[in-house]
Amino acid sequence: MKKIAMAVLCVLYGPASVNAAEGMWTPNNLPTAELKEKYQFNPDPKWVTHAQKAAVRLAGGCSGSFVSPAGLVLTNHHCVNSCVQQLSTADHDFIKSGFYAKKPEDEIKCPEIELNRLDTITDVTARVKKATEGKNGEDYSKAEKAVKSDIEKECVGNEKETTRCDVVDLYHGGVYDVYKYHRYQDVRLVFAPELAIAFFGGDPDNFNFPRYDLDMGMLRAYENNKPAKVVDYFPFSKNGAEAGELTMTVGNPGGTDRQLTVSELETTRDVDLIPRLFLLSELRGVLTQFRSQGTEQSRIAQHDIFGIENSFKALKGRLQALQDPEVFNLKQKQETELRDYVKASPERQAKYGAAWDEIAKAQTTYRNIETPLKYIEYGRGFSSDYFSDARLLVRGAEERTKPNPERLREFTESKLPSVTQQLFSTAPIYPELEKVKLTFALTKLRENLGVDNPIVKSVLGKESPAVLAEKLISGTKLGDPAVRKALWEGGADAIAKSDDPFIQLVKQIDPQARAIRKQYENQVESVIDKNSELIAAARFEKLGTSVYPDATFTQRFSFGEVKGWNEKGTEIKPFTEIKGAFARATGFEPFALPASWLTAKDKLNLDQRFDLVSTNDIIGGNSGSPLINRKAELVGLVFDGNIQSLGGNYWFDERVNRTVSVHSGAILEALQKVYNADRVVKELKDAKAN
Repeated sequence: MKKIAMAVLCVLYGPASVNAAEGMWTPNNLPTAELKEKYQFNPDPKWVTHAQKAAVRLAGGCSGSFVSPAGLVLTNHHCVNSCVQQLSTADHDFIKSGFYAKKPEDEIKCPEIELNRLDTITDVTARVKKATEGKNGEDYSKAEKAVKSDIEKECVGNEKETTRCDVVDLYHGGVYDVYKYHRYQDVRLVFAPELAIAFFGGDPDNFNFPRYDLDMGMLRAYENNKPAKVVDYFPFSKNGAEAGELTMTVGNPGGTDRQLTVSELETTRDVDLIPRLFLLSELRGVLTQFRSQGTEQSRIAQHDIFGIENSFKALKGRLQALQDPEVFNLKQKQETELRDYVKASPERQAKYGAAWDEIAKAQTTYRNIETPLKYIEYGRGFSSDYFSDARLLVRGAEERTKPNPERLREFTESKLPSVTQQLFSTAPIYPELEKVKLTFALTKLRENLGVDNPIVKSVLGKESPAVLAEKLISGTKLGDPAVRKALWEGGADAIAKSDDPFIQLVKQIDPQARAIRKQYENQVESVIDKNSELIAAARFEKLGTSVYPDATFTQRFSFGEVKGWNEKGTEIKPFTEIKGAFARATGFEPFALPASWLTAKDKLNLDQRFDLVSTNDIIGGNSGSPLINRKAELVGLVFDGNIQSLGGNYWFDERVNRTVSVHSGAILEALQKVYNADRVVKELKDAKAN
């Protein structure tokens, strides 16, 4: 693992001006002084609001952006992969052949994609902290969840079909903001290329550079059965950005751990990452074997295998980072510096001094309960779409009878539209694949909890995991969305009368699942939340908000420039060209170009830049983020980072961390000359800057 110089790794406690490229900044707290000094760029409030509203979040875990006034959205192929697969059949495999809606009426609704446009951010810190003041443990947990639920419900008001509100913890509880989104749940697929070019190079090239990927997909937001009309969008720049030019991403990084305590990082390394990597490795083998059984098995397992392989490589990079002694020495040094600052004042020591030790104690509690928490409450031991839907139905029936502040957070009024979108989804569920996944999960449940565990004995009885999986899946009717909808609308009475085996399974284990969840929330989560707030307060006393908060799958701006790097003495150029894809192609997966590209070769500008790298600071969740210039023109589409960026969960090193994007010119070139997508190309070219 590459060693990182201490001077560069000023993440938690160094001043923001050390490195203008570093940082995932909230829209209401941009590093304006540093931008002006380094790039002579001073975005005014109008520019920021425009960029904020032109970008969107895919609620399932990606980013995107509006690129026309008619609601056209650009994101990654791997962000629409699930939709493409759900719309595919054995006769029409759009993963393999690609998809293009030649006419507006050919645009097909994605069963489960929700888009969120961020409209406003409101500080509610005082209200949340007043509600939790003086409370600990279960009282703290209940008070925090209740006040968040109340704020979200008030924010949504009577517009729950088109509005989403989330109370967001920033600086680990130092700040609470409510993010108000415009919600789009009618989202339709417009274009997706073949997987062969969207993931050209496959796993060998993943998290590497040079790259030759057209990792793009296009959606359209609809309202009232018509394309949504939007004011804010990013027009395309055909020429893109030049080396050294300022670039910005506006996306939704899923989560970083740059402000965790050392004890939390140790738990992440030893208790979370290592077992998770073992599990993913085994599951990949099981699903690879299933895929090898035939063409249809390969098709229906594609999305799961893609996700597993991507997660495995990303988490492996994080583990390697946390196993690097120099990185841990740095984290210890940074924590010691802040603790010494606290100790220097008796008043600060009395107020904040015990926080680190309290969090360390909570880690010990977590280590004692994490296995049943993951396998029972988090569902790792019952991995199946049928089980997930059954749990939503059983818990939804119970939770909706409670006052909103007392419900589990995922069933509060503001969250219900997302729940029903999943439950009523028309996406197919494949019993053959579900049996394989559930058999594996039940096997791991028994292996990790032990044969004598009461849950294991209750669930399996005298049956093997394979026999039980077969019995459950053969007997369920939850694959039918109409059945799920009837059970949801029937509420507690319908659930009580249901003899569906998955409903019965969930009811059987739910008391124990809720108990372990309650223990985690009251003895671990609430302790960490409360004491993280104290550490954040100490950090604020020392630095204020001149540092950015850890990522929280909310909108962040990142600033950088187009720039290659030096890899062990070799200079990596910041651009690749289309001709490089043809040179790299072997005709065999994962380096086999699709027939459409081979046919179009003579028409293509082979010198057109294909992919590029920049110093923007990103992490998972940024996939699909627009890469824009100072004129708010789209110059690229973020789809990856290089291998060094995998440690970006814990630090940022401008020397080698790179964001990988598809060049805007390559997108236009391919749409026009490979896919003859004239309707979309015209829409993009007609979209002018506001």
